[in-house]
Amino acid sequence: MRNVFCRQDGTPLDRWQVRREFQKIAMLAELGEDWSPRELRHSFVSILSAHDVPVEDISDLVGHVSTHVTETVYRHEIRPALTKGVQAMDKILKRRSRSV
Repeated sequence: MRNVFCRQDGTPLDRWQVRREFQKIAMLAELGEDWSPRELRHSFVSILSAHDVPVEDISDLVGHVSTHVTETVYRHEIRPALTKGVQAMDKILKRRSRSV
């Protein structure tokens, strides 16, 4: 298993610390408190799928041995949500640019 989230000295963060830090970021971005790092994995799979990346390639990228879990658990139809996401990012970026 690889550690993606580490301290500055390279030592790994435990999953609870990662979750707490992620939730702080989500709250600052006004996304709410229910977000977790796991949503990033679902988003990654869904975005690739929405851009017509073959499910076999997506499964390989996320480390699944078959496409079944990728298709049934992680891949979600996101096209309707894209509009809301773009609006949210516009709001965040505009607010950030005003404070710079």
